Amino acid sequence: MSPEPAEPTQRLFFALWPPEEARQALARASAKAVRSSGGRAVPAQNLHVTLAFLGSVARRRLPEVKSIGGRLAAACAEKAAIAGHPPIALRFETVAHWPRQQLLCALAGEEAPLATRLAAALKDAAALAGFPPDLKPFSAHVTVARKVTHAPRRSALRSVIWQFDAFALLDSRTEPEGPIYSVLESYPLVKREKPYE
Repeated sequence: MSPEPAEPTQRLFFALWPPEEARQALARASAKAVRSSGGRAVPAQNLHVTLAFLGSVARRRLPEVKSIGGRLAAACAEKAAIAGHPPIALRFETVAHWPRQQLLCALAGEEAPLATRLAAALKDAAALAGFPPDLKPFSAHVTVARKVTHAPRRSALRSVIWQFDAFALLDSRTEPEGPIYSVLESYPLVKREKPYE
């Protein structure tokens, strides 16, 4: 008797996904630190801030994951409308070497309360639905290089600001040339004004 075929899965994560010009600005600002680190630069088109990593998820459960994002985005948009919150703003002004993970990361200089709450809510909702999110505490960072062999513990970075009025659900595929990320869904964090009829 032949074994049953494995159920198709996707590697999924929620992230703050910046526009191209924002990614390019951070790639330029961190280029010198990346070059001197001995690591492999993360391509600019892959730079992002992970909110909640879910790992391998059965494809048939993708609508459930999308629903989690939609519910939390609607709740955030409602609160933002009441409290007058601006979109999430992250100012990257430091690069740090994380030796155990062999990563070089750009770190946000100030706390981002909305991003922190959103990351926690996404992880909690995913766990309640039976998905196994990575439960490490949220840290607003962008991985700019991998396989880093040597780098200063921390060094200054020319300040780069990323602003967000949405977050995204992404699919991660590993190809021979490296990971490929695809946006599956985008979730606005602010209410859109309805055009006059």
